[in-house]
Amino acid sequence: MKTQKDLEKPIWDQMRSPSGNPIPGTGSSTRPAPKLMVWLILFVSVTYVVYTLKLVSTSRACEDEAFSTAQRTSTAMVHNVTAKSSELLIQNQTASDHYHLHRRESQETRTERPTEIHHIVFGIAASAKLWDKRKEYIKIWYRPDDDMRGVVWLDSVVKTNTTDNLPPTKISSDTSQFPYTNKQGHRSAIRISRIVSETLRLGLKNVRWFVMGDDDTVFITENLVRVLRKYDHNQYYYIGSLSESHLQNIFFSYGMAYGGGGFAISYPLAKALVKMQDRCIHRYPGLYGSDDRMQACMAELGVPLTKELGFHQYDVYGNLFGLLAAHPVTPLVSLHHLDVVEPIFPNMTRVEALQHLMVPKKLDSAAIMQQSICYDKRRTWTISVSWGFAVQVFRGIFSPREMEMPSRTFLNWYRRADYTAYAFNTRPVSRNQCQKPFVFYMSKAIFNSTMNQTVSEYTRHRVPHPECRWKMANPADLDTIVVYKKPDPHLWDRSPRRNCCRVLKSKTKGKGSIEIDVGICRAGEVSEV
Repeated sequence: MKTQKDLEKPIWDQMRSPSGNPIPGTGSSTRPAPKLMVWLILFVSVTYVVYTLKLVSTSRACEDEAFSTAQRTSTAMVHNVTAKSSELLIQNQTASDHYHLHRRESQETRTERPTEIHHIVFGIAASAKLWDKRKEYIKIWYRPDDDMRGVVWLDSVVKTNTTDNLPPTKISSDTSQFPYTNKQGHRSAIRISRIVSETLRLGLKNVRWFVMGDDDTVFITENLVRVLRKYDHNQYYYIGSLSESHLQNIFFSYGMAYGGGGFAISYPLAKALVKMQDRCIHRYPGLYGSDDRMQACMAELGVPLTKELGFHQYDVYGNLFGLLAAHPVTPLVSLHHLDVVEPIFPNMTRVEALQHLMVPKKLDSAAIMQQSICYDKRRTWTISVSWGFAVQVFRGIFSPREMEMPSRTFLNWYRRADYTAYAFNTRPVSRNQCQKPFVFYMSKAIFNSTMNQTVSEYTRHRVPHPECRWKMANPADLDTIVVYKKPDPHLWDRSPRRNCCRVLKSKTKGKGSIEIDVGICRAGEVSEV
């Protein structure tokens, strides 16, 4: 007669077999298999019921029941599996919540109203010694009636007049506790480098961007807004541009925004900067200026320079004509070092010339200084239009590749450096005496509401030209050039591309003028002869 152990052995052997079949050589039959399945089903069912009762019950009664050792072990295993599953479900749900929250925040950012001028606060670095002269530059562009906000930071008190419509003035904090060891510079650089932080501490509301500039910097504020709209003000951004001088960039940094040309810092980045800047300044006593100190702190924060070519430092001397007439295909944002260079329009003071530029700026700010290149095939002329500024007429044919290079009407910041020391390509004013351009400066500009277009007139700048024996039409016969252009406030909402220009058949019989149409390039239109 078989004992209880003999009866249990086939079941135990079957459970040990990976395939679920009896292990060969045990001599057991397959008849106990149905009983095994019944026992397993009962076991799992009891375990499930017990675990369910344990979850819904708040008493300890279920815990005191006399479970067998096998039942308690199995219940614990089921509990662990269920707990891990619940934890994984919670993690997945949390990740899903974070994803939807981020997506919702991104959607809110996208649906947020675009940046406007009242979201920007200007921090203007000024000196009391030069204030009476430099404030005239600020008057040209700063308009408090247009919701502009800004603060002029000075080293000492100056006389102010409320009728000047200038930003409020404040005295910078004392910086004597900061070390400064650069023998070539001036310790006022420390004061100026803290302007963004001091402006933030004023607690102004609804600020998205802090824009730094000097008192001899003129901003085209409409284009500044257009540039900043491209970027998410909730992120860390440090936006500006380089020097025109290759040597300046080598001495200081190709990754630094030059403060005179202006730069923009987003509000969250300014908040991060204000927490660490004073410690940062202590670490760099040997730096020369304010902008390299700012860049050093940006490097510690891990934020690189986002380059926008419309911020112009203008580390050059002489005449800016070559640079302005071949402005890069980007919005004109700022002009700096206006005390160093000649007036941008002839026969005017520097301030008068800049005020004159504001006339076309009010009509079509997006297009100011933008270059167009076209050809008068009949007379074999190359024509370059820098809208709102000047028109050039050349004898012969010049490729657009050459025309978009600035002509060297200016001198290097380092007097001994030649034209190879610029951070961009340049070309000579002329390679042949017959190819010296005839320049026509903008004399007036109006908006024709009937035609829905601007009409700007350019008058020839009368300077001596060398004698030329070329047998072709002579641009010296021209007195004026009239340019027609429809305002295009959404010019920079599209991909960057130069506008096209077309020489029109003159409506007048006189030979002293030509008419040009400037606008978006038509399908298939190319600047070619």
